[in-house]
Amino acid sequence: MDKAEALKELEDEMEDDATLPLRSEANLVFGEGNIDCDVMFIGEAPGMNEDRLKRPFVGRAGQLLDDMIRGLGWKRADVYITNIVKRRPPDNRDPLPGELSAYEPYLTKQIGIIKPKLIVTLGRFSMNYFIPEAKMTRDHGRALLVGAQAVFPVYHPAAALRSTQMMEVLRGDFKKIPDVLAGTIVPEVPPAFVPTVTADPYKKKEEKKGEGGARQPGLF
Repeated sequence: MDKAEALKELEDEMEDDATLPLRSEANLVFGEGNIDCDVMFIGEAPGMNEDRLKRPFVGRAGQLLDDMIRGLGWKRADVYITNIVKRRPPDNRDPLPGELSAYEPYLTKQIGIIKPKLIVTLGRFSMNYFIPEAKMTRDHGRALLVGAQAVFPVYHPAAALRSTQMMEVLRGDFKKIPDVLAGTIVPEVPPAFVPTVTADPYKKKEEKKGEGGARQPGLF
């Protein structure tokens, strides 16, 4: 079975899966583009325009994404574009944890079929699919190696549309993508993002009275 057949089979499987959330509320937006691509872009979920046209990233955020891709000297048809959740959440709200977990196995299969050299994650939900502990403010624009897969997190185009500063950050990050592909920027293994443990300032140490009335500092 070739890639096109495998993807069509996966899409049909998703259409028939009655357990998937949002099935009765929105159309399936499976993904589109070059199935032999070097770069795969992954967002979080379709919006209103995407639901209506059954295509990913065709609204204002999609127009910005297209512009960013053209800025690299590429065309939209050169890459593959999809989302984790493949149906529109009501009122364009953030995907719920249960929705993300339900659709993630299908995304894993989709990636496995396409086998891109580089995955560019658009926004924190997509980034955290690969690296749960990552934070967008800290890790955007970093080439990271997740297993054998190179991943490059960037801000979601919709967020960039709301902030001139974030727009410039997004453009700067996009300029690095060809260097990651060329190997000029080598993906690094993500560090173990261990949260810093700090003392609770509101927890007071208790003191215990010892024999003979002497006071001893509490152990905890």
